[in-house]
Amino acid sequence: MSLDPHIAAWLNQPAGGPAPATLAEIRAATESGLRAQHGPLQEVAWVKDFNAPGHGQHPVRVRAYAPAGADETPDTAETAALPAIVFAHGGGWCLGSLELYDNPCRALANATGCVVLSVDYRLAPEHKFPVPLEDFYGALCWISAHAELLGLDRERIAVGGDSAGGNLAAAAALLARDRNGPPLAHQLLIYPALEADFSTASYKEFAQGYSLTRDIMQFCWSAYLRDDADADADANADADVDADAASPYAAPLRAVSLAGLPPATVLVSEYDPLRDEGESYARRLRLDGVEVRCERLDGMVHACIHMLGVTPKARQLFDRAGAALRTALAIA
Repeated sequence: MSLDPHIAAWLNQPAGGPAPATLAEIRAATESGLRAQHGPLQEVAWVKDFNAPGHGQHPVRVRAYAPAGADETPDTAETAALPAIVFAHGGGWCLGSLELYDNPCRALANATGCVVLSVDYRLAPEHKFPVPLEDFYGALCWISAHAELLGLDRERIAVGGDSAGGNLAAAAALLARDRNGPPLAHQLLIYPALEADFSTASYKEFAQGYSLTRDIMQFCWSAYLRDDADADADANADADVDADAASPYAAPLRAVSLAGLPPATVLVSEYDPLRDEGESYARRLRLDGVEVRCERLDGMVHACIHMLGVTPKARQLFDRAGAALRTALAIA
């Protein structure tokens, strides 16, 4: 399918002002730029904030969104436990925030019928691998252990995320399998970043001109993974930091086996450098006996989870995620 015309027009808009030069400027520009694409605020039943222990028991903020129609004053003693998605936001491990993902998480909750619990993991490069992952996984374990207190159905907890958040969700599923962690009912991987391989056909075809670029992804991976300088500065760093890029917990496509993982829904954007690795992961899951549903989002680019205010076609991401999760988690 051709590139969505609304997205094409958005991509062709002239840049306003000088390009951000520092990481702080890039973060601010990302927040303001993506917020402008969100469209009207999605109404949900309720929003609640709490803290969960992340890496090294560091407190990590979690924001929970209940779908419209859920009990607005839940009493866990009297109301049915709700299915949930523990969600990691995108942003190349170094950008993004709970605030930026407020409206997308609202839309995802309404589409899926799940409580979406957005995890505010610490960002690279201040906190490199494995800290963002361990923050997310620690929050997942705490949420599962306290499901009854939170009004959640422990048997219907999924992990999910988009882009770098999809990486963290996939890696958390691997950790849960390998550490005998919390049982997961599903994994929702939205155009996930799964390996630092910039030579795929989609990386070559969409290296420039489609929002996310190869250069940006190279920057994001370098921000996330440690190098020798990081090891010199961190006495607790692993001796062989070169292993970071090869670790399946950093790059899930490097996993020797994906057997034993929960069923998965993988959504990829048609015009996205990360398209091929998402589809490759889905094939690997299928070959290793994992039930998987993989779909391309026609005419979409990376980060279309933010584009409900740009094009009506962005709704397909939420419609497909909603259909998949409602079926997987038996949600009416």
